[in-house]
Amino acid sequence: MSAPQGFLRRYVFSVDHKVIAKQFLFAGLVFLALGGFLAMLIRWQWAYPGRPVPGLHTLLAASDGAITPPVYQSIFTLHGLTMIFWAITPVLIGAFGNFLLPLQIGARDMAFPRLNAWSFWTFLLSGVLLLASFFAQLGTSGAGWTGYPPLSGPTGSPGVGQTLVVAAVFVTGVSTIMGGINYVTTVIRLRAPGMTWFRLPVTVWGLFLTSVLNVLFVPVLGSAALLLLLDRLFGTAFFAAGAAVGPRGGDPILYQHLFWIFGHPEVYILILPVWGVVSDLLSFFGRKPAYWYRGTVYALIAVTVLSALVYGHHMYQVGLHPLLGKAFMFFTVLISFPGMVLVMNWLSTLWRGSNRFTPPMLFALGTVFVFGVGGVTGLSLAGLLTDIYLHDTLWVVGHFHLTMAAAVFLGSMAALHFWFPKMFGRELNSRLATVHFGFTFVLLCLVFFGQLLAGWSGQQRRLADPYQYDFIKPLLPLNKATSHAAFLLAASQLLFVWNFFHSLFRGKKAEANPWNVGTLEWTHAPSPPPHHNFDTIPTVVRGPHEFSTDEAKARGTDWLPQAEGP
Repeated sequence: MSAPQGFLRRYVFSVDHKVIAKQFLFAGLVFLALGGFLAMLIRWQWAYPGRPVPGLHTLLAASDGAITPPVYQSIFTLHGLTMIFWAITPVLIGAFGNFLLPLQIGARDMAFPRLNAWSFWTFLLSGVLLLASFFAQLGTSGAGWTGYPPLSGPTGSPGVGQTLVVAAVFVTGVSTIMGGINYVTTVIRLRAPGMTWFRLPVTVWGLFLTSVLNVLFVPVLGSAALLLLLDRLFGTAFFAAGAAVGPRGGDPILYQHLFWIFGHPEVYILILPVWGVVSDLLSFFGRKPAYWYRGTVYALIAVTVLSALVYGHHMYQVGLHPLLGKAFMFFTVLISFPGMVLVMNWLSTLWRGSNRFTPPMLFALGTVFVFGVGGVTGLSLAGLLTDIYLHDTLWVVGHFHLTMAAAVFLGSMAALHFWFPKMFGRELNSRLATVHFGFTFVLLCLVFFGQLLAGWSGQQRRLADPYQYDFIKPLLPLNKATSHAAFLLAASQLLFVWNFFHSLFRGKKAEANPWNVGTLEWTHAPSPPPHHNFDTIPTVVRGPHEFSTDEAKARGTDWLPQAEGP
């Protein structure tokens, strides 16, 4: 299989899964910068409410550069949407899913290469729609990232900005479904000879199960977005209260059901690939087999199944029948058990391992810590009674940022530092990466622990100026300190930006297998891999975590490749 000729066919309109992966990566990093910038505006408002933001007069459309309540609503709405759909999803699933799945299962490309290319360009179209909403006459969306009607309806959010955002969500959902179908088919149909289900790297399991959830539940979100577009553009009333529009009216609660039927599986859509990456990296750099590999896989499958049964804990306060609330509470607590299996397996893998604290390992260890704290803080939200008091506070914000932001970000950094040599053929600066990890981990904890403390003290979320309430005024020093940590966190990411682009062009050329691990992408393909991945499709004879075995010791090494005979 020869590589296509010409710049456009090779690097722009390519159907090579590795090129498409890099396209997703760079697009996701751009939107990550946008989402991070919006987060800094939120933190400024919490620290200095009403004070002008230096140098942002024109951007904020305010005469003195201050963040007004409507602008604040738009800022936190677009921050949430951008981070979830246009930053985390393309980096973690679009980039690493595309790059790793064929290489790790021994395939030459995705099952549907053209559909793969269309998936990226559809995603890019959705990003254009999102950015266009910023320039709409009445501004972009301000209805919250969940887009609840009637706030997101034609009365609550007049103007084309909200319509563009809803359309962008629908279009990016189409892209995600394309990718999910491709990923599922690729893993089922294109595994190399001998690559049985229980010889797959756990990273593949995480990406595969994420894709299953995407195929099942993103259409539900797409349906909600499509019905909301019909309400906005054609005067239908799927989500308009009946009393407001007469006998043809619908129900805004219907939207919440549709959104959260997708929305809670989305939490696991984002974290499952991270769990897979962490499970592999702890074994790779602990230089010992992953503890109870099958148990980890069964735990991932259990989480995937149970994720469809817990969405109602987001709706305890909408008037659900008490028996429904108890059922959702039961399943929400139940889903924590496979999560505990994962954490215990990770700790057991580390125990008495020959741990090597490389940058990918450090980011993986940081992921374990913040995910553990995020999971524990979520138990209080699983209960009906405690959720009533905590649901509208920053406790919820701190909890889901630890699980969906901190854990996913650190896990993505672990993956990027680990597979950067394979993707680009060059090495990142290890010392600079370690410093970047140190700043990022400490400051992430300070920011989100500060949110937990403010939420436990009663600070409500979604308020442009929470200090209008006297009981919240004493929290201003805490929010200032947390905001300053957030500003330092943002500044510390410049270390990564420099390391990434400097290494991309001038970094040390990477060896084919610098980490000495046995998965197929490291042992049977150069760095970076050629267009066709493998000259000969390998035959797999063992699992991905063969470290410090008797056979390896007999060969004078501590690892064995997956596709080499005894």
